[in-house]
Amino acid sequence: MPKLTDRERLAKIEADQHNLAQEAEAVRRGLRAHYGKLTMELPVEKLSEREFRDVLAQAIRVGGAVALAALKALSAQSEGPAGKRLPAKAGAAPRAKPGVAPPHGPEAGENQAAPQP
Repeated sequence: MPKLTDRERLAKIEADQHNLAQEAEAVRRGLRAHYGKLTMELPVEKLSEREFRDVLAQAIRVGGAVALAALKALSAQSEGPAGKRLPAKAGAAPRAKPGVAPPHGPEAGENQAAPQP
């Protein structure tokens, strides 16, 4: 086989790059279509469009394994002792029993902010 000139080698390399880029784009579209079909099986209507996009964008940004670990930790954290759910809102105080007044003064304890120096 005759040796290619530098100009011919460059043209061949550029053609190969172009073909590989087209192939990569086709595979990317197929993969995204497949993942789109998977979402049809999920109750995504529970999220707003913005929440859906933000959750996916953050999961993609940090990586799937890290995102799953964080979500599992959050889920485990929201479970109290014996599987009881803790309040959904961050910083929300547990509800008092009907007919029982909430504690006042030092017994109120944990929910009071510490004085700033």
